[in-house]
Amino acid sequence: MSSPSNASLSEFLNQPVSREAKEKLLQQRGLVVWIYGLSGSGKSTLATALEHRLHAEGRFTSVLDGDIVRAGLNQGLGFSVEDRLENIRRVAEVAKLQCQAGLISICSFITPARAMRELARKIIGPDDFREVYLQCSFEACARRDVKGLYAQAQAGDLKQFSGKDSIFDQPDSAELVLDTENQSIDDSLSSLYQLVASRIQPAG
Repeated sequence: MSSPSNASLSEFLNQPVSREAKEKLLQQRGLVVWIYGLSGSGKSTLATALEHRLHAEGRFTSVLDGDIVRAGLNQGLGFSVEDRLENIRRVAEVAKLQCQAGLISICSFITPARAMRELARKIIGPDDFREVYLQCSFEACARRDVKGLYAQAQAGDLKQFSGKDSIFDQPDSAELVLDTENQSIDDSLSSLYQLVASRIQPAG
C-alpha cells in the first residue's frame, strides 16, 4: 500500500484507523473472554487451550493471565480488596484496548468479588464482554493444589486467600458456567469455544 501524499498527511494523522478497518484486516471481531474462578479451577488451562484452538483457525488472540500480569504490569499491587480491584481495573483497560484493535483477548483472573466483574464489564462494554465462571469447589481445588497455595494458606503462611480468608461471590451474570470439577477439559473447551465462535465472526 502506498503512503499518503504530503498534502493528505495531516488528514490521516487526525483520523485513527477505525476498529472496523482493523477487524476487516484480521477477519474477526474483537472480544474479551473473562475466565474466572478459584485458584486451581482450571482458568489458565482453559485459556491456553482456547487460544491454541483459535490460533489454529487463524485467529489473532492474546492471553492476559493473573500470575504473569502481577509479575509485570501490576507487580506493585497486593491482595487487599482495594489492590485487587485496581488489578482488575488495569487488566480490563488493557483488554479493552486489545478488543478495540480487533484482538480476541482471553483474560484469566480469580476475580472473586462481584463488584470486580461488574467493573470489568462496565469498562469493556457488555457487547464485547463474555463472562465465564469455572465452578469448582474449594475442596477440589485444594486437592489439585498445583501451585502449593492451598497448603500455604492452610499453614497460615498465605493471607487473604480467595475462598478461605477472602470472599468469593458466586456469579449472577455469567454468560457461561463450566463445572470443571466434574467435566472434562475437552468438554469444557468445547462449550467455551462455542460461546466465543458465535461472536467473533466478522460482520458481512
